[in-house]
Amino acid sequence: MNVRNFSMLKMLKTSWRTFPRRFATKVTAVGGDEIGSGTGIGQITGRVRSSEGGPHKINTPSKEIVTHLPPLTDPLPNLPDAIYAEPLAESATTKVTTLVNGLRIASEPRYGQFCTVGLVLDSGPRYEVAYPSGVSHFLEKLAFNSTVNFPNKDAILKELEKNGGICDCQSSRDTLIYAASIDSRALESVTRLLADVTLRPILSEAEVNLARRAVSFELETLGMRPEQEPILMDMIHAAAYRDNTLGLPKLCPPQHLDNIDRNVLMNYLKYHHSPDRMVIAGVGVDHDELVEHVRKYFVEHEAIWMHEEMANLGPKQVDTSIAQYTGGLVKEHCEIPIYAAAGLPELAHVVLGFEGCSHQDPDFVPLCVLNIMMGGGGSFSAGGPGKGMYSRLYTKVLNRYHWMYSATAYNHAYVDTGLFCIHGSAPPQHIRDMVEVLTRELMNMATEPGREELMRSKIQLQSMLLMNLESRPVVFEDVGRQVLVTGYRKRPEHFINEIDKVTAADIQRVAQRLLTSVPSVAARGDIQNLPEMSHITSALSNSGRSLGRRLSLFK
Repeated sequence: MNVRNFSMLKMLKTSWRTFPRRFATKVTAVGGDEIGSGTGIGQITGRVRSSEGGPHKINTPSKEIVTHLPPLTDPLPNLPDAIYAEPLAESATTKVTTLVNGLRIASEPRYGQFCTVGLVLDSGPRYEVAYPSGVSHFLEKLAFNSTVNFPNKDAILKELEKNGGICDCQSSRDTLIYAASIDSRALESVTRLLADVTLRPILSEAEVNLARRAVSFELETLGMRPEQEPILMDMIHAAAYRDNTLGLPKLCPPQHLDNIDRNVLMNYLKYHHSPDRMVIAGVGVDHDELVEHVRKYFVEHEAIWMHEEMANLGPKQVDTSIAQYTGGLVKEHCEIPIYAAAGLPELAHVVLGFEGCSHQDPDFVPLCVLNIMMGGGGSFSAGGPGKGMYSRLYTKVLNRYHWMYSATAYNHAYVDTGLFCIHGSAPPQHIRDMVEVLTRELMNMATEPGREELMRSKIQLQSMLLMNLESRPVVFEDVGRQVLVTGYRKRPEHFINEIDKVTAADIQRVAQRLLTSVPSVAARGDIQNLPEMSHITSALSNSGRSLGRRLSLFK
């Protein structure tokens, strides 16, 4: 930069500070003892500080008329009152149609160009008692592969991408979900695709082998990750429902990888992908149009196993057993990888659980409020009250014991039972203390909650419910799951009102109900200092009566 340009910049800088501005504000000099007005600066600093060259100059609103338009605080003359849109009655209605073969179709209208359509099936690991565990894990990996009308996965993805769509398949312990979000004008295309994926999959040997490799890789990855939640959730369910229904593993055991082939998968699909075990749900679609397409592709066209000769192997019916809660201990002594980059120590993990209630139980909503009240998370979680920083596991555990690295409450609800548990992690040398701390918090659940604590938990649960339901895929899953179980959908207003009705006495009652069941314990890592199961059971038998701070719960 030459000397001339530098001189011009300096002149502009000086003139910018001193030249009067022809805007809606004017320069005002404020004395050292005066408080600035109009900008809030004086209210923040308390006074205007002086510096070399005189006091600072601040801008104050001008009273000069700079426009002939009326101020925004005055209503415009001759302007009619605004008429605001109101939700239509049909927009709050879930339409359900049952076809002659038992297939149910549920839909809700929703504004927007895109829709979410999919199937929710009464299928999952809980029905695999007569099969090698891991069938659902395989089916999740095999979803959206070659079918009778689509030669390969690329053809399916191309059909979706042509209409701006995406697809996904997820399995839980009692449901299997196939879903796609796509332009609502392509409703027939996505219905045809979903029918082929669920009723007419090819399941070639190459695809099954590829799925086997994907499952094997996922199991290896889980073993090398510091996060242990997927493994621990399998373990606590195995402890709570030993060798039955919900206690069967969601993750395919390594020893079963070679036992699952096309014959096993096809036999499972034949009995668990029947129309009476399906709900086709759509959000953002026309109900009559959806019913028409479903009749065409799900009823008029048969499933592949109806006209294909299959090996006469496996069970010939669906397991209808009711979950039997047993309680007990499942533990695995192993080395758990550490967060090398974060410098965190090796951690041992423990989950303590009790029998909860089903999502159709009258105590379901109070138990959800209790779960929010317990809350928790990781010791490095960010966020304010909306993230649960005022929950009991934060204020009474993570904020008091520096060696606790996580403490989180979970509430799993199923059609016939439930599981309430707390997962904690700490260095191995503190595992005994950690179990004692978690046991005390479980016992203290039965104490009467404070008015502010209860109100905060109820409002947080209501806000979480409503915020989640702003997402179209979440509404789809909610519609599908509710219609699958009850045949209809309860509106969000129903749950908001039920949450409002929860009292402190309800929280104490459901907490005492939990504590009367046999405890379930899952532990993984360096757990040689884990207390005996008999000691944990004995400590919890006090039914919520505190033993005092200085007395250890365990001998």
